[in-house]
Amino acid sequence: MAGAVAPAQEDPVVTALSEGIGGPVGQHAGRHRWWTPVRVLLLLTAFVFALGMVQKTDCYDHTWTNSTTRYTHMCYSDLPYLYTGRGFAELEWPYSDNPVVRQRYQTMEYPVGISYWAWGTAWVTHWLSGSPDLSLRAAQPTDNLWGEPGVTTEVRRYVVVNALGFAAIALIACALLARTHRRRPWDAAAFALSPALALTGLVNWDILAVGLVAAALWAWSRDRPLLTGVLIGLGTATKLYPLFLLGALLVICWRQRRFRDLGLAVGAAGCAWVLANAPALLTGPAQWKVFWSFNSARGADLGSLWLVAQQIGNHTFSAHTINMWSWLLFGAWCVGVLVVGLLAPRTPRLDQLGFLIVAGFLLVNKVYSPQYVLWLLPLAVLARPRWRDQLIWQGAEVLYFAGVWWYLAGVLAPGGGTEQPFYWFTIAIRALGELYLVGVVVRDLFQAPPRVSVADAQSTTISSNVVVV
Repeated sequence: MAGAVAPAQEDPVVTALSEGIGGPVGQHAGRHRWWTPVRVLLLLTAFVFALGMVQKTDCYDHTWTNSTTRYTHMCYSDLPYLYTGRGFAELEWPYSDNPVVRQRYQTMEYPVGISYWAWGTAWVTHWLSGSPDLSLRAAQPTDNLWGEPGVTTEVRRYVVVNALGFAAIALIACALLARTHRRRPWDAAAFALSPALALTGLVNWDILAVGLVAAALWAWSRDRPLLTGVLIGLGTATKLYPLFLLGALLVICWRQRRFRDLGLAVGAAGCAWVLANAPALLTGPAQWKVFWSFNSARGADLGSLWLVAQQIGNHTFSAHTINMWSWLLFGAWCVGVLVVGLLAPRTPRLDQLGFLIVAGFLLVNKVYSPQYVLWLLPLAVLARPRWRDQLIWQGAEVLYFAGVWWYLAGVLAPGGGTEQPFYWFTIAIRALGELYLVGVVVRDLFQAPPRVSVADAQSTTISSNVVVV
């Protein structure tokens, strides 16, 4: 990419590491015609995601049946259990209102985008397995399905099919992030080399929304509000959090008086969300509501500060209490982001405001699963493209990743009691690491803008508001 900013010339961590291979790139260094920054980043992403697959090998070998290994070896994944637990072994439509199906299987508790993908990859798995006879399975109790001939192989194959799809999405997301800020493709390196991507990419289906968020960031940088809205709408139909990007767009469009663009984005997001949800609503409205009712009734869960407060105080908060206070706190956080966005000396970028909003949501939410770090990843690497800060934040996430599985395995419990203060410590470190990154992003917003040459200014689109930091 011509004129790309070289990280070794501006990032102290990369500069120091480059000394081992000859130092920072010089002004007259040549460029390889094939090995462009984007292609290098794609290779790195593929390598890191492959490492993530290898990290799950122990669980794969045992088909996730060893309850100790899946936690102590930190290779747990929801995918194999939901293949048999939500009817995909019988290729049941997630939103079927058939009473027989609903008696046999629990309804998928995820948004429609994930349910569609999970069902589609189950169809691919069955096709690759020779389309097994499902009538034999229908005659068996669901608890016996895992031991049925061929099902164990299908479970493994199902994970592989999803993993390959996730890898493709990670590659697309990296390419889009590398092209979001025209002169800064290397900012996406923190995504490509992310330990969080390797460790959590296969835990659940969250990376589907990550790809849509990366695409929305790219679309906005190309001054395409309609496409941005469509991608946000599809992302919201996959995971709720992409909806919060509309709040970031509100601040940007308010400051730049781009109300038409805001209207296009919001309208397109709403239409895309409705169209994505239509098949589920039309085939099983009661099943479609399960995602909302499940999350409303859910109490304090893994990774949340609410769980720490409950266990320290030996008091269980009701779901209603947590819902009320978490939304109040999140609302106050959003007001703070609005004030910061309006008072900043220059218009913040979408990735900066999006990161701040989503970070606040995760900090006060009643569940903070280990794979939720992926929600922040594309936003964080563009909002603060400095390796020191990324390593601090992602290091805290890696510590928590180990802590949560060891907590579930029971290895963190002290000999003289049931309390597990080390798990509380990992939750606190994770929150502090996230707050640290929030702090430096806010500081960036109030720093004086750097000088930009006329050529650089002309190459910067209005919508991306790109600056060389």
